[in-house]
Amino acid sequence: EPRYLIPISAILLVNAMNAAAVAGERLVGSIRQFPQEIETHLSLGAMPQQAICQYRRDAIRTALFPTLNQMMLMGMVTIPTFSSGQLLAGISPLEALSYEILVVFMVVLVNLLTAILITRYLYRQFFNDAMQLLK
Repeated sequence: EPRYLIPISAILLVNAMNAAAVAGERLVGSIRQFPQEIETHLSLGAMPQQAICQYRRDAIRTALFPTLNQMMLMGMVTIPTFSSGQLLAGISPLEALSYEILVVFMVVLVNLLTAILITRYLYRQFFNDAMQLLK
């Protein structure tokens, strides 16, 4: 139903955009900050994916931190916005909580997939066809 699809889609899209921005910024920053380490890996025969795998993992982990922190505080410190809207609309607290748990897990999954995909394809702009790091 549109009353569920529209807000859930908006929540997932906003979170995916944030995860993409954080992961992309972290990966690009790491590649620019540590070119000597990457070139050392490449000179020892590593593929570009292998040379940046640690930076990619760090970028994915960093992109998930805000969501994981939000999950830890949910219900103890804050009432999630999705649940509070439902409670104000008159839905039972148990049903609102069920939807919130579903949405939180969907957000984590979408953020993880977004961070994996963004880091998987973003690093390629830093390497040429001969697998050399561009400066």
